[in-house]
Amino acid sequence: MITKNPEDKSGAGRPYRVLALVRGETLSKVRDITEEEVPVWPQLLKRELLMALTVIALLLAASIVFNAPLEELANPTETPNPAKAPWYFAGLQELLVYFDPWIGGVMIPTIIIFGLMAIPYIDPNRAGTGYYSFSERKFAVSVFAFGLFLWFLLISIGVIFRGPNWAWFWPWETWTTERVSAGVSRNLPAWAGLSGMLLYFSLGFTLPYIYLKQWIRSLGLVRYAITMGLLLLMVLVPIKIILRLLFDVKYILVTPWFNI
Repeated sequence: MITKNPEDKSGAGRPYRVLALVRGETLSKVRDITEEEVPVWPQLLKRELLMALTVIALLLAASIVFNAPLEELANPTETPNPAKAPWYFAGLQELLVYFDPWIGGVMIPTIIIFGLMAIPYIDPNRAGTGYYSFSERKFAVSVFAFGLFLWFLLISIGVIFRGPNWAWFWPWETWTTERVSAGVSRNLPAWAGLSGMLLYFSLGFTLPYIYLKQWIRSLGLVRYAITMGLLLLMVLVPIKIILRLLFDVKYILVTPWFNI
């Protein structure tokens, strides 16, 4: 570290003095490009430009061939059935079928946001930085891809398969308002729901701790608890969806404060 010498009033001699010498490698350093690497310009940017132009051309062609699904002007005296949110909120609206409004509309989106924010702090693996490598980051890429697939699956269900009264309609079926939205749903008994939740989270935290000790050692106990907690909560969403759609189970656990 170098700073100006306050004792030098004349300006002659050495105007700076050495305070400390810090040893170590710098973050920015010049290195030669290996045979497996290529410069960003022009190799990468040219491909990205061509891909962007291709996507724009496809969107332009689709807008010419297909009409936008616009409806008639809003009628304040008549509520549309079904009243669907825009497609990017249809997944959030679909979550309300399976969870209480404050869980599906508030808690789950909040957990998703904070989970994405926590990724840089709970993932110690620095492999794949600056390049694409699935083989070096199988767990991280697989979990993120599963979450992204699950979100777009909810959007697809809400946009394509939901009709009047938010009932399930296959694409080849005609919408009829007489159709009920769902069959007779039931809740699990309190003892069964509580036992199932305790068993699910107990096994979810215990089994990796027994069989993946090296991975846990690299994470640390705190990051392991946060990672598994977020992962188990994410997997619980498709489990709840399957129970509702296939077995008409509305809530796994019913309490005076919240229902899951």
